[in-house]
Amino acid sequence: MEFRIINQQSGEDQQFSNDAIASFLEVHLDRFGDKKEDILKCIAYVFNPDRGGFITLGIENEQIVGAVIINETGMNGYIPENILVYIAVHESQRGKGMGSQLMKKAINHAKGSIALHVEPDNPAKKLYERLGFTNKYLEMRLQR
Repeated sequence: MEFRIINQQSGEDQQFSNDAIASFLEVHLDRFGDKKEDILKCIAYVFNPDRGGFITLGIENEQIVGAVIINETGMNGYIPENILVYIAVHESQRGKGMGSQLMKKAINHAKGSIALHVEPDNPAKKLYERLGFTNKYLEMRLQR
């Protein structure tokens, strides 16, 4: 298993295009996912010089088998410096520790705290808790 960090400094990955990463996430996020066009916006945020973040890929046999996208918030203290926007693992890799490995790589690479949003019935919630994430707030949104 190979893990690869992609960010502004490394530039876009030569082997896996942004479109390929977005397609992987769209398929493997299952019911917890977004449309590809929204995932591509998140990826573009990583490479925007005024924003930032990084993508962590898990690669096996030259195929993406896991992906994490973390966007930098530009804040610290009162808002975590990073937000985990997407994590997905190929269904063939689930239950084998891939999600945990991906998260550990992403956590080690991130500078500062990380926030994430997870639905209560998402099985990944247990992984996040094992890694030390806590539920400090109830999220509420005003949609316009």
